[in-house]
Amino acid sequence: MSLLLMLCSSASFATMSAFVKAIGPEVPVSQLILIRCLLPLPFFVFLIRSQKKPFIVKAKGTVVMRSVFGFLAMAGFYYALTHMPLADCIFIGRSQPFFLALLAPFLVKEKVPVEAWFAIFTGTAGVFFIINPSSSTFQLPALIALAASCSAALAHLLIRRLNRSDDPDVIVFNFFSLTAFFSLFWSISQLVFLTWQQFLLVLAVAFFATVGQFLMTLAYRFDRAAVVASASYASVILSVVYGYFLWDEIPQLASLFGAALILLGSFFLFRSRFHKREYP
Repeated sequence: MSLLLMLCSSASFATMSAFVKAIGPEVPVSQLILIRCLLPLPFFVFLIRSQKKPFIVKAKGTVVMRSVFGFLAMAGFYYALTHMPLADCIFIGRSQPFFLALLAPFLVKEKVPVEAWFAIFTGTAGVFFIINPSSSTFQLPALIALAASCSAALAHLLIRRLNRSDDPDVIVFNFFSLTAFFSLFWSISQLVFLTWQQFLLVLAVAFFATVGQFLMTLAYRFDRAAVVASASYASVILSVVYGYFLWDEIPQLASLFGAALILLGSFFLFRSRFHKREYP
């Protein structure tokens, strides 16, 4: 169940990324984050109130840290998306599970299973082959994308910790509220008026981001952090498809080989999870 949820989450985030790239640098990153986080808030207010759940999480310090790292990851990722090819940005972002596996034993006291290590290492090798031919890898947007990947790994681990004490709906509501608060102060001096086309694109970003965020938070409730994160490699394939059909990005041979390694690791992980319910 957790892997299926993360696959759907990854597809949502990849689709969101395509919309962010379509918006381009004309809309400030801070304003994009602000609108993305404000639009779904009424829905979560209604959902939480109708189910009579608390609006504030129990682990307040953890949710603040999760929001800070999530905000940094979002800002860096959005900046990179609007300044480099979609596929390259997504590929670099797939280094996130490697950071996550290194940090999981320290932050959430979880042992990384052998199956997840296999998927992580093959996926990381795949990312290396994919980004190696691209000169953009060594430019500022790519370095920002890598930093955003590390921040996202920290945010994901904190989601895993939050799921031990709080409901996914409440976690997501608190994240959107705090992130909107952070981005409000950043965006005040650089707000721009949106055209109706830009507004529709921002609506699409908010929708797919909300779906992806909720499914990801739910996925981390059902399985170990490193296992769930390994399934996020699915977004790599979808980003190649989007890049090819929307921006004429044609992957090189090394990129295709890297994608094959990513698929291999993901397939092995799926196979092991469907044959075993518990880790040794």
